[in-house]
Amino acid sequence: PNQLCEWVHDKTGNETLASLVAWAVDVPLRIVVIVVLGFVASRILRRSIDHFGKRITDESESELNEFRQGRAGRFLIDERYEQRSAARADTLTSVLGSAASMTVWTIVALLVLGELGISLAPLLAGAGIAGVAIGFGAQSVVKDFLSGFFMLVEDQYGVGDVIDVGEVSGTVERVTLRTTVLRDVTGNVWHVPNGEIHRVGNMSQLWSRAVLDIDVAYDTDLRYAQGVIQRVAEEVWQDPDFEAGDIIDPPEVWGIENLGADGISIRLVVKTDPAEQWIVARELRLRIKEAFDEAGIEMPFPQRTVWINQDHRDEQGPPPQVPVAPVRRGDGTDEVFADPPD
Repeated sequence: PNQLCEWVHDKTGNETLASLVAWAVDVPLRIVVIVVLGFVASRILRRSIDHFGKRITDESESELNEFRQGRAGRFLIDERYEQRSAARADTLTSVLGSAASMTVWTIVALLVLGELGISLAPLLAGAGIAGVAIGFGAQSVVKDFLSGFFMLVEDQYGVGDVIDVGEVSGTVERVTLRTTVLRDVTGNVWHVPNGEIHRVGNMSQLWSRAVLDIDVAYDTDLRYAQGVIQRVAEEVWQDPDFEAGDIIDPPEVWGIENLGADGISIRLVVKTDPAEQWIVARELRLRIKEAFDEAGIEMPFPQRTVWINQDHRDEQGPPPQVPVAPVRRGDGTDEVFADPPD
């Protein structure tokens, strides 16, 4: 640019034209270099973020494959779970990519304005004041976004999971960085800000468990009752006609769980596919009740011992009479009031 400026000055003798030519050559060239560097930086960040998303998906698939091998092939590939992992990775890469691109191109824009001779001090001061104001006014929104981001990174839950977030529980219908949308068992839709979720109970991740406490009467042969329960549970496990839910491990009768006021509780534990524990539990209750009726095993009912305190006043005679002093009337006569009735 300096040589070109000197050449134009030598040819024309006009310093203003020479300075203008030097600026027109030097400044656009710097702007082009800045834009190219910004584009390269944006592409590198995008590739790094895509690699991060692919790594998250691979870790989820590895965990799923390890669980599958541990169950001797009974756990089938859940297409919905794989789609959820892919959707989670896409959401994270999209958000991180947008944030990275916005940051890079904001820096590029500031550098270009500086090359054009525009003072950045007022812009930076105004942006700082606006940032402080927005930060104070949008603390809850920032908290929601950060909580949603870490929730997605840690894979705490996803669409289709049944979760308990404290005040409400239900099936996850939509997950964003700001809110989680749940539908409870009554059909109500709840929009829960991610920043308000302090703890999450996921009842349908990888596998679930149906836990049944079956009560029997105190005069029941407990070993016989446990055998009946075990037999019914294994029949449900091996029943090819029962397709509503899938049991992935042999059912286990853990034994006596409680000695209650009305009966004895026997605990049955069954491991199922995700979110199918309730279907399996309902079928088990039905078949166990039918098996108990056939085996003559009595289900307990509330029993109470009542002590009756009878009144023996008739045997002991009438209660003693309390003497009452006469009351003198105004005319000088005395009158005695009768005792009140019992």
